[in-house]
Order: sequence, then structure tokens, then C-alpha cells
Amino acid sequence: MIMTKVRYWLLGMILMLTVVADAQISKLRVFAMDAEALTINKKKIQKGDATLIKAYDALLKKADAILNQPLVTVMEKKQVPPSGDMHDYMSIAIYFWPDPSKPDGLPYIRKDGQINPEVKDYQDKENIGNMCDHVELLALAYYFSGKPKYAEKAKAQLSAWFLDEKTKMNPNFKFAQAVKGKSDGRGTGLIESRNFINVVDAVGLLNGSIAWTNENQQGIENWFKDFLQWMITSKNGIDEMKSQNNHGIWYDAQKLSYALFTYNDEVAGSTVNSVKQRMELQMDTTGFFPAELERTISLHYSAFILDPLMMMANMSSAAKSDLWNYTSSTGRSLRKAFEVLKPYLAQEKEWKGQQIKHFDYSLYAPPILAKGYYKYNCTSCKAAMFKVYEKDPDESIQHLITLID
Repeated sequence: MIMTKVRYWLLGMILMLTVVADAQISKLRVFAMDAEALTINKKKIQKGDATLIKAYDALLKKADAILNQPLVTVMEKKQVPPSGDMHDYMSIAIYFWPDPSKPDGLPYIRKDGQINPEVKDYQDKENIGNMCDHVELLALAYYFSGKPKYAEKAKAQLSAWFLDEKTKMNPNFKFAQAVKGKSDGRGTGLIESRNFINVVDAVGLLNGSIAWTNENQQGIENWFKDFLQWMITSKNGIDEMKSQNNHGIWYDAQKLSYALFTYNDEVAGSTVNSVKQRMELQMDTTGFFPAELERTISLHYSAFILDPLMMMANMSSAAKSDLWNYTSSTGRSLRKAFEVLKPYLAQEKEWKGQQIKHFDYSLYAPPILAKGYYKYNCTSCKAAMFKVYEKDPDESIQHLITLID
């Protein structure tokens, strides 16, 4: 009788722990990241798992370096946007240069793959990248360590960029990627807001922190509601939606992230359908994307379009769909796109397309190879991922956000 009671008690405890674990995953409102991987890896770190400690220590070291850095905002630029409002984001197109045949260089002309150094004069572009990187690292450091100092710094930076009336960015990209002599801003500028996807997930990682209040949460959700509405209804947003290259894919990745974040199920569902249509339209029967192969840095852009597709595959479960295993009636699929590019990212094959400048394997290959390892059981991807790192692979953030045995 006693043994029976003990047995039932143990079964009850196991059931309770399973429910708690499932609740922890469901409470973690991340979309591009994998909630299961994060939850499992956090438990491993708490148990002192030797395979994750170096990556964990490297993460905290990076986050500690950010703690004393100044907050960045859109108010620091020297140029005034055409609206006269410094709260508006502003940048110039990276591949456009002064026309040498014109005395004033206007209008600027395109040189694909060649970045005009004038871009650095427009601080919003650099600051938005720093802001997104810092917030993501701080939020991950808080999530894995539980140390309030990381959440507090993340909140300060999020507030400065999105919430503080004195410094916050207006929820639009009207003046992004302007072309001097032609346009004050273009739809293609929305590519510069793509790392807001990381911000959305960072906010999810701050859940439960004393620093991050319900008021903060509501404020940033409202900001993204307004930004999503601008994306869907503005001329620049509609122009980007119509793009039939990586820009259109990144547009959908942002739209899906922001829709899920703001509980807009209708837009989330329609965006998943849009992604399926884009794959049919933009991918060829082999799994490559012809519009990206035409570029002067074609390996870069082939990876650059696969990355957001994999992000959206992670997001798709929250939209009650499965892009990881979707195959169109003509055989197009994310798996095929991954499998055709994988040998080049793993440096098993030499890239034959145009690539007029160095391709940073250590930056672009690991996230894709890690997801291939986890989602498609690509057993060779793990070794390939370690091979392409320029630094110690054990210190990579990929160890913390992906399930890598």
C-alpha cells in the first residue's frame, strides 16, 4: 500500500514538472528564436553543463561590456529629416554613389555591392544596428543568468528608442535609404528595420523581470502596432511588399514577427500564405533564388534570403502553420533551399557565382547550419558549423539559442 502511494506520488510529481516545463515554454513569447531550445539550454546551464559554459561566459562578457555604454537614439544624427522632425529615422541608400559625370554628383547612381562610405554620416543606420544587437545580448544575458542588471540596461535602451517622448523614434521608415537627387526615402529602406525582429524576441526574454513593467510592455506593443500599420498602408511599405527578391522576404519576416507580437492573428495568417506564394514565385525548381544569383555578391544574398525564411519557419508554429516541412505543389520547399545552399556554406563546394568581395562564413553560415542540424537532422552540419568559425566555436551564441548536442 505504501509503495503504491509512493508510486502515485512520483507519477504526480513527474506530471506536475512536465506541466511546469510546458508552461515555461509557452510563457516565453519568442517567435524567430526557438522557445524549446532556449528553455532546455537554460536548464542545462543551471546544471553546469560543460558544453554550454564557454558560450554562456562569453555572452555575459559581451553583455557586461554593454552595461557602461551610452544609450543610442534617433536624436543623435546631424542631418535633419525632410519632415523637420528629428524623431523620424533617416538613412541613405548604401549602393548609390555621386555621378562623376555631373558637377554636383546628382542624381546618385547605383553600384551594386559597393557601399558608399557616406552611409556612416547618417548615424541612425549605425545606431539602429547597435541598439538591436545590445538589446538582444542583454536580454539573453538576463534570461540565462537571471541577473537584474542586464534587464535594467535592456529596458533603458528600449525605452530610449521606443518609449521616451524626448528620444523615441516615430513608428515609420519614410526617410530610409534615400537616394540623393532622386528620393527622400524608399520602400527598400525597410531592410534596415529587419533587426527589430530580434528586439521583439528580446522583449519576450525580459518577461518576468522586475525592470520590465506591464506599462513598458503595453507601450512597446502599441509602438509595433503603429509600425505594422505603417508598413501595411504606406506607399513605401507597399512598394517593399511588392519586391520580388530578398527585400520581399524580409518584409514578410518583419510583418509576421510584429503581427504575432501584437496578437494580430489575421495578418499573421495572411503573411504565412504570402511566404508560400513568394517561395513559389522567387525560388527555382532546384531551390536557388535567381534574383539573388544575379547579384554581384550572390553567395551573400543567397544566404541573406534563406536566413529570414528560416526565421519565419520558426515563427510559423505560432501562426498555426509549419513552414519547416511545407512543400508546394511544384516541389518548392524550405528544405530544398537549405539543402542546395548547405554545401557552399559548409565550404564543401566552391561557389561559382559572382562574389566581388569576401564572404564572411563565420557570420552567415552558422545560424543556417545550426537550424539545418536541429530541424532537418543534418548530421554533417554540426562539424561544418564548427569549421567555419573564425573564433572559438564553443563561445558562439548559437550554442545557447539552438539545440546542439
